[in-house]
Amino acid sequence: MLQPPHSSLQVAAIPAQRVPARNRDQDVPWHTEAVCRRDEAGLFFAPSKEPTAARLSREEAAKRVCARCPVMVECREHALLQPEPYGVWGGLTAAERRVVLARRRRDLEMKKATRATGRIAAAG
Repeated sequence: MLQPPHSSLQVAAIPAQRVPARNRDQDVPWHTEAVCRRDEAGLFFAPSKEPTAARLSREEAAKRVCARCPVMVECREHALLQPEPYGVWGGLTAAERRVVLARRRRDLEMKKATRATGRIAAAG
């Protein structure tokens, strides 16, 4: 979804996955082509005290909208780089995005450790 209930300006220090180049006009912001612009924000953001079954159903409906969106990858990367703490963005819930971010951090740390081990072995 495009208008979160907050404003987040910080950027996570996590390497972004390669985002495929779009075959569209690069001067047009990606979000102008988002399918969710035509849907109600309530589908992408939870109302307060939403029951679990209703939340799961709403999130699945939002993910179906995302699945047919031509800018889903750009939306997901935006949500991961901000990071967006609420709502369904790029087909992922906030909890799913936290998992992706944790995996990226872990992979980055493993790469750093591997490089450091390689340098120590080469020097020794």
